[in-house]
Amino acid sequence: MAWSWLTADKTPFLRGKQVLLRPPSYSDYAAWYQLRLQSRDFLRPFEPRWTEADLAQRVYAARVKRARQEADEGSDYSFFIFLPASPHERLVGGITVSNVRRRAAQQCNLGYWMGQNYAGQGLMTEAVATTLPYVFNTLDLHRVHAAFLPGNMASRRVLEKNGFAEEGYAENYLQIDGRWADHILFGLTRERYEGFRYRR
Repeated sequence: MAWSWLTADKTPFLRGKQVLLRPPSYSDYAAWYQLRLQSRDFLRPFEPRWTEADLAQRVYAARVKRARQEADEGSDYSFFIFLPASPHERLVGGITVSNVRRRAAQQCNLGYWMGQNYAGQGLMTEAVATTLPYVFNTLDLHRVHAAFLPGNMASRRVLEKNGFAEEGYAENYLQIDGRWADHILFGLTRERYEGFRYRR
């Protein structure tokens, strides 16, 4: 398929000890399709409702195009998470810095997902840790928000291991698997982040 409207992506490559974060590309479609399809039952309780039709190549292409436009506008930055030490880069999940707000707020939201076969291995904890210097140092933001379902202890651990603290509870906060669901709200300020890094 030819992409006549390709544009340069302003989302950078971020490297951790085990993971590589980079913007999604059109050539990642097959790996993304397989990972999402294989992890559908695992991800369903934590995400907005989607079907196999949402995995179509044209839908994926539109997502990549939109991600590049949002990065160009400075509002959202989408990353795929890879294991670069594999014989070939292995896609394991995704992470998004979204809803970037400037002026008095200087904040953003953090969201992420992990393929079923790669969950529970500390990869998302490292991916979040790899993203935070970009948020605070490159984007020069002051606060990061994240939210998760009350029973999602894995997500709580990921955030707590990166210095986030519980800040509230939101009733019917997001639509998850076709229903409005309560969420626990976590936050991380630049001051807390710098103190957390110093203590570590």
